[in-house]
Amino acid sequence: MSHSHTTADLTAARAVVRHHAQLAAVLDRHVRRLLEATENSDDVRAQDVRTDLLGWLREELLPHADAEETALYPVAAERAEAALLIRGMRAEHRAITDLAAELDATTEPVRLAATARALAAVLAVHLAKENELIVPLLVDAADVSLAALLDGVHDLLGSSKSAGGCGGACGCGGDAATTEAPAPVLTIDPRLDVRLLPHDRRHSTVLAALDAVPVGGALVLVAPHAPRPLLAEIEARYRGDMHAEWLQDGPDTWQVRLSRQPDLA
Repeated sequence: MSHSHTTADLTAARAVVRHHAQLAAVLDRHVRRLLEATENSDDVRAQDVRTDLLGWLREELLPHADAEETALYPVAAERAEAALLIRGMRAEHRAITDLAAELDATTEPVRLAATARALAAVLAVHLAKENELIVPLLVDAADVSLAALLDGVHDLLGSSKSAGGCGGACGCGGDAATTEAPAPVLTIDPRLDVRLLPHDRRHSTVLAALDAVPVGGALVLVAPHAPRPLLAEIEARYRGDMHAEWLQDGPDTWQVRLSRQPDLA
């Protein structure tokens, strides 16, 4: 295996793991909202969250699972050491699909919350196996190129060829920029690069990731435009608990460090 092949595969592996983290974070956010609505006996809010969750499942999670079944699992299953694992992973996909169907079939808030929580638990275990077992297996295989397997299969990476600079198409008012513009590493904090995400998923993905940031922690948002509307939404949501520090202000890439402030009350 050549060095360039190894580098490309490691880059592809990091992209898959990063997308897995985004999927888990978004689902966890939906679950928290359902639980809060149920605890507050807010049936209207519960139905709104259910609608959003079902849309996300149809548009993001289930297509991701289908892409894995098509692009990754057949190759991994050819290896004797992974055949039984892949059989189990496919069974977990069926469980995820069944739970999504159960969410679609019920409107009762308590059942919605319980089913969504079960879905999040199954997905967490499933993604851990993919990150820790399947992806490394394919990266280490001398006769397999993970980068080539992922080429064009955008549901595995949460991106599409049309998801470049927004140019105002998403209603954010941002400037157009290329998704391939360099984004230098400016801090040791984890980074969330939303440039390859569909426009209508960027804000929800960032908010879900921020919900998981502990007090004193931070993440760096990498964006294709100045994310001022998103920062205003963050300010309104966290009411001063999330500090924004501009690290890179264009012209092709914008980076903002978002840190959760301690409660001094």
